[in-house]
Amino acid sequence: MQTESIRSGEITIRHLHKGFSLEGKPFDVFRGLNLHIAGGQSLAIVGPSGCGKTTLLRILAGLEEPDGGEVTIDGREVHGMSRERAVIFQEPRLLPWLTVLDNVRFSLDLQGVSASHAKSRAKQAIQLVGLEQYQSALPGQLSGGMAQRVGIARALAIDPEILLLDEPLGALDAMTRITMQEELERIRARGNLTMVLVTHDLEEAIYLADRVLVLPKEKGNDIRIIDVSLDRPRERSSQAFVALRQQLMAEFGLH
Repeated sequence: MQTESIRSGEITIRHLHKGFSLEGKPFDVFRGLNLHIAGGQSLAIVGPSGCGKTTLLRILAGLEEPDGGEVTIDGREVHGMSRERAVIFQEPRLLPWLTVLDNVRFSLDLQGVSASHAKSRAKQAIQLVGLEQYQSALPGQLSGGMAQRVGIARALAIDPEILLLDEPLGALDAMTRITMQEELERIRARGNLTMVLVTHDLEEAIYLADRVLVLPKEKGNDIRIIDVSLDRPRERSSQAFVALRQQLMAEFGLH
């Protein structure tokens, strides 16, 4: 039963188990995972390829069911997708024949939101990501960074409590990526959104997250959680930032 003390967007994972079959042999991705993410908190998930980062995000999104244990949002168990959770993928997956405005309002139309209300909410989301001048543009006329902004606006238009991001900036060039990291931080802070981010970029994890979940490749090894207790906005060249980056690199045997 939900209590008043639970904040909007609070995620709790209890005794999570998820496995697959590889070459006919059972393979555990997670066994007995416990994790709590407070409402409004930002968590980055890092780890080598194949460690389960995207699998965990898909379970949180309701795109996959766990084999055991439970995932709850604000005290309610997750079964399937919900408008309280918006997923942003590496590729924005825009419909090429629709304008920016129509791409952003598309999910609202599917939900049966009235045309006028959908248009208003879509315009607000587009303004939030700084694309007001491009509402009538088609996806083929946009840069990679602008297209990803449209994807973010589409997610924000449904007014979610939680943003789930799967390598959303991985395909962008270095300078655009930094700009988009700053944009994501501004959006998260303005809406007090809970954010779960899968990334291979350790610096991105430190810049955006309150905590970093480190998943090991070897399933017998412990999962680690590293607190990022740095004031925002964060300065990438600060001594504390660099020290945390070195700590994360050491987790993977990097120097």
